[in-house]
Amino acid sequence: MNLLIRAACVALLAACTLAPVAQANVLVGGTRVVLPAKEGEVTLRLTNDNTLPALVQAWIDRGDPKATPDSVDTPFLVTPPMFRMEPQRDQSLRILYTREPLPADRESLFWLNVLEVPPKPADLEAEGKNYMQLAVRSRLKLFFRPAGLEGDPLKAPGLVTFRAVSDNGAVLVVKNPTPYYITFNEVTVDMGGKAYTAETGMVEPKGELRLRVTGLTTPPAAGAAVRFSAINDFGASSAFTGVVAP
Repeated sequence: MNLLIRAACVALLAACTLAPVAQANVLVGGTRVVLPAKEGEVTLRLTNDNTLPALVQAWIDRGDPKATPDSVDTPFLVTPPMFRMEPQRDQSLRILYTREPLPADRESLFWLNVLEVPPKPADLEAEGKNYMQLAVRSRLKLFFRPAGLEGDPLKAPGLVTFRAVSDNGAVLVVKNPTPYYITFNEVTVDMGGKAYTAETGMVEPKGELRLRVTGLTTPPAAGAAVRFSAINDFGASSAFTGVVAP
């Protein structure tokens, strides 16, 4: 691991342990990235919303947040992988698919990391003062979408089904029959004239997800309404309704 990466990781650890409210000055134009296989690449815009330059490093991993740029192995190239961003300037980040085989019948999930390392204070500014530099990492989901998948990804959340089970309380089991990842950011169940909040999360294609319902000791009956919202390709929430299956 080179010196820059070591320094960035040390600074990032400090940011996580000592200053959890640190905010990035390099802003990412989106909350998620969808890369269609038929396009082969996607472009993401970064903006340095600060009065100082910053050093930026970008890489993609398979889901391990501890993976470093020199240890990852994914079928994507990020260009440029490291660059200096001047204040109040934009930079385009290109993500290219290298054509390594991936499942063709469903989406694959990866993670894009954007690490911002601020410049050292000038000698006069730092003289006689204690200071701590913080590196800030943004981490976004990257969905690789094969060509020819069935259905509309924007309508996919409306196809999930729900059943209720008892497991030290009430649990909703969500089944996703679609080839798309579905991320829930709000789920409630109507029972006895009240709305009970359930956990949120992401269900993988053709998979299941268990969501515990707060405040319910017994599973909701069949036919109970489930109201939920899911995050779409553009990072916005879309509302849907469903029912608990028999």
